[in-house]
Amino acid sequence: MKRTGSAVWNGSVKEGSGKVSTESGALSDLNYSFKKRFGDEKGTNPEELIGAAHASCFSMALSLMLGEAGFTPDEIEASSAVSIEQQGGGFQITFIDLSVTAKVPGIDEAQFKEIATKAKDGCPVSKVLNAKINFEASLAG
Repeated sequence: MKRTGSAVWNGSVKEGSGKVSTESGALSDLNYSFKKRFGDEKGTNPEELIGAAHASCFSMALSLMLGEAGFTPDEIEASSAVSIEQQGGGFQITFIDLSVTAKVPGIDEAQFKEIATKAKDGCPVSKVLNAKINFEASLAG
């Protein structure tokens, strides 16, 4: 299985802009730029897209692992905040704050956190990211 994302960039890094698309068409020529990435201009950027991919991958992995343990979640709400910092002569994604709150009937907090941690470690996107992942898991009331 292979999925494709693509991007086209025009111009210099600070004044130019690009368009990002996905094979499925979910994103189609979505604009991105230096100001959207490092400034306060509204719009998407690579880190935001990585965060969305990470949160969605983790949610699916958690649902799978909860199911394997005999639990069906009512809702899993995940967030992945990707931090980029200037280091040396360039930039690096230095860490990710991944958090989840879920409604899972019949599970206790300790068992939920154990399964959620395994899902974080087993999620394919977590595995591909070369950054420290800070993680927090909690059950919704």
